[in-house]
Amino acid sequence: MSLKNNYVAIMAGGIGSRFWPESRNHYPKQFLDILGTGKSLIQWTYNRFRNICPVENIFVITNEQYIDTLKAQIPELQDQNILSEPSRKNTAPCAAYIAHKLLQLNPDANIIMSPADHLIFDERKFERDIIDALDYVSKNTVLVTLGIKPTRPDTGYGYIQFETGSANDRFYEVRTFTEKPSHELAATFIRSGDFLWNSGIFVWNVKTIVDNIQHYLPELHEIFSSVTDYNTPNEYASLSKVYAQCTNISIDYGIMEKAKNVQVIPSYFGWCDLGTWNSAYDNSDKDYLGNAVYGKNVMIIDSSQCMIKAPDEKLLVLQGLENFIVVDTKDVLLICERNREQQIKDYVAEVKRNKGDRYL
Repeated sequence: MSLKNNYVAIMAGGIGSRFWPESRNHYPKQFLDILGTGKSLIQWTYNRFRNICPVENIFVITNEQYIDTLKAQIPELQDQNILSEPSRKNTAPCAAYIAHKLLQLNPDANIIMSPADHLIFDERKFERDIIDALDYVSKNTVLVTLGIKPTRPDTGYGYIQFETGSANDRFYEVRTFTEKPSHELAATFIRSGDFLWNSGIFVWNVKTIVDNIQHYLPELHEIFSSVTDYNTPNEYASLSKVYAQCTNISIDYGIMEKAKNVQVIPSYFGWCDLGTWNSAYDNSDKDYLGNAVYGKNVMIIDSSQCMIKAPDEKLLVLQGLENFIVVDTKDVLLICERNREQQIKDYVAEVKRNKGDRYL
């Protein structure tokens, strides 16, 4: 397997509404340093793949309104490696876009599709799994996903059920995908031992994914096949004409749940989809009462198990709360029970209905 055939497409166009009010439409979570590490999530993700692929083979797919922010955060990223989506259409059009582009650029390309907002704690193990997957898809007509051994019945993740007999020593046939089950069902999955969390990290050969798009999403395939200006200065203008025709659909639902040639690597590299305030809480240092505190002027009285984020220049006094999310910004204060964090997206929709876009 030649390294020059390995490519990464980092998907960085989402708005991160479950991290509201810190994450906003104009500056979403992938550009934020949620955990105070000194780097944003997109910076961590980009650096992670520099050890796996040549930098000229690392592409970032984002919404056009974030291009200036992306350039400021990753100044070494060349213009030709920034792919601007004319509109948000979920992850299947994103995958089709990069696949058709790379099919013309390098028909032997092996592609990693990765979200921009994941935490990886053991990067050496992560690199091993990704490199093994790249080698595997270069020799086999399969779609590979990385599955994470679950540690708890989390209702915020998708689940992958796999055949217990291995396709070889590392790859297992996928039986089913289940998206965000109830707590009871998730607990059943954990007990069964043959379910993994769906990391949303996919690896495939460009020809394999294009064939699957053609088979399972023929209209999407037709749209992107009609573009003749890939890898030219006219690429974005041509895409702008056809992108509105794309169905809003995810890779998981459009391809992975239907395809017959999907395999999974059970992975143990320490993973977190940093998608919610609870996931930030789980990965934060805490005081002796279990509070995760971000903000230099936070005073806590008789409160425990809280996720708290406030501006350094603002005094926040918290008394009598247990298991709450408290996020204070210059124009929005969110106080929400931690066990109801999955409803934050609903609260954002309610804000939009009642207050317009001002606070989004």
